[in-house]
Amino acid sequence: MNIPLPPEFTEEQLKSCSDSGEYSPVLFEWYKYVGRLANYFACISLDSPGIRDIDEAHHSILIGLLNRCSRLILSNVTLSHEGLFGETTSIIDRCIFESAIKLNWLCANPTDENFNRFIAEGLKTEVEFKKKIELNIRNRGGEVMLVEERMLRSIESYFQKSRLTEEFIAQAKNLPNLAQMIEQVGHDRLAYVVGQKIGSHHVHGTWASLWFHYLAETDGVIVPRDHNCPTHINQYVYVPLVLLDAIKKYFEFLITNQNECAQMIGIIDAISEEITTIFHETSTLDREAVSGI
Repeated sequence: MNIPLPPEFTEEQLKSCSDSGEYSPVLFEWYKYVGRLANYFACISLDSPGIRDIDEAHHSILIGLLNRCSRLILSNVTLSHEGLFGETTSIIDRCIFESAIKLNWLCANPTDENFNRFIAEGLKTEVEFKKKIELNIRNRGGEVMLVEERMLRSIESYFQKSRLTEEFIAQAKNLPNLAQMIEQVGHDRLAYVVGQKIGSHHVHGTWASLWFHYLAETDGVIVPRDHNCPTHINQYVYVPLVLLDAIKKYFEFLITNQNECAQMIGIIDAISEEITTIFHETSTLDREAVSGI
């Protein structure tokens, strides 16, 4: 399976971007390409030569995170290709950012405990939900509603796939918070502020988010903003760079052949450098360009 070919641009396309100072069309294609790369790496089979001996459940977490990032990026491509839905793509990009950081952190700290904590943290709600359903059944004298039976089967399926007991799930330590993960994988505080804190504006609908995406002022009157929010150019840069770093950590963790690993890392680094170089061709960074608000 060959790595997907990177996007190519004509001299006319690049000149148009240079003349206008608007590189979003080029960075959009790189954003889409990184989403395809995430899917490519998620599809590497454990049966392939030179692959580390890794627990199947742990591997499923890593490829699940990669595939999540890939599919969400491709969803954003569909949403944003006509210059609309920036209010939605910003929410989705915040989700991609968090998944990429978690993937990076697990590959940098690939202990059984950390993988089990990841699984358990995602199932604590199911433990509580199951107890509530069972309490309702007992309060009705043992009568089980059809919807409750389906929900209990679904919850039990998650438990079985996890290979963890309910007792372990309930008592497992939580994962480090995202700020701690970001620090532990080598990103600085700015990555937390931009990716997590500012990204969360768009998830939670804060005052800043309302003014950026949903409100406008016309003749001194505050009105709902029209449906004309493009995806900010930063999203086409920052999210792919964070994801590429996570992909690199995944490949370093997965591959035992040092020469093959070094070659692929070189390719990933070159892609990151190309995206960064293009971004530096854009207008001088100001607060809006840095923060996205």
